[in-house]
Amino acid sequence: MSKINVQINKTLKLSNVMIKKLQDDEIEKFQLEVGKIQNYIKAKGAMPVGPLIQHTNVFVNGSGELDMEIKLLLQSNNFIHNIEPPYQMESLIRVKNCMYARFQGEESNLKFAYDKINLIAFEEDIQLKGDSYTVFVDQQDDFIIADVFMERAD
Repeated sequence: MSKINVQINKTLKLSNVMIKKLQDDEIEKFQLEVGKIQNYIKAKGAMPVGPLIQHTNVFVNGSGELDMEIKLLLQSNNFIHNIEPPYQMESLIRVKNCMYARFQGEESNLKFAYDKINLIAFEEDIQLKGDSYTVFVDQQDDFIIADVFMERAD
């Protein structure tokens, strides 16, 4: 079993990022949605570059209940103009001042990377914004390598 090492101050930088916010009914068809984004990028004359990134934002909705928004992010080799909904394109996403953990292990244990960041943040009195970026670096069957970034509130 590998250790999960946490760093306190890292920056996530992404270029030419295609973004798709997942609707509730699309979350269960995660892989299908990833394929759609890849195909859309190719149809626009560009190529997907790098791993998939999942941005998760947890917030309190208008009813006072905890809610979650999930976005899929994929970089391309070029900036793509004339993007149609439900897609968006950003030339640069830079998230500074993040807590960071590299996870290697079974995908079902990925939650421990989030838990460890939250625990260290609690112990060190570091406030987090409540969102996370998970970069799926590699996957072989159920074994994954993922980088988890959680933005600090300070």
